[in-house]
Amino acid sequence: MRHNKSGRRLGRNSSHRAAMMRNMVTSLLDHEKITTTTTRAKELRKIAEKMITLGKRGDLHARRQALQVIRDRKVVGKLFEMVALRYKDRPGGYTRILKLGNRVGDNAPLCQIELVEEEFTPRVKKVVAVAAAEVAPAIEAVEEVPAKAEIEAEDKD
Repeated sequence: MRHNKSGRRLGRNSSHRAAMMRNMVTSLLDHEKITTTTTRAKELRKIAEKMITLGKRGDLHARRQALQVIRDRKVVGKLFEMVALRYKDRPGGYTRILKLGNRVGDNAPLCQIELVEEEFTPRVKKVVAVAAAEVAPAIEAVEEVPAKAEIEAEDKD
């Protein structure tokens, strides 16, 4: 049983998998889009979103945490100075996975993972306009109900 064992193993041992993910997140943040298999992209998305969140924090500790994963100082600089500013108002969802089809050699499903480009616009909840005629009877009904203090005063008399 595989209880409480999160993450995909991707056919590699842990050190190889960690190095591969480091290289892929560095390439993604450097080139802003890469082509890979779907399962790798889904794992890469987790790490990339955490790195962009660190970039949005912007403090020294966050930069040092990002340098533990992304070993290229130039890419970390780009993350904190350019990429993080692009997503300052976005609450998440910085990457997009687009399916491309299957690879010719081994029929593996390929996809392109990229950083989202369009501006984030927060959703505004739709307010249902209620006619004043519908609201007025409800307000009058509330006003007719006596307050608790008045009821207690009447009971004592």
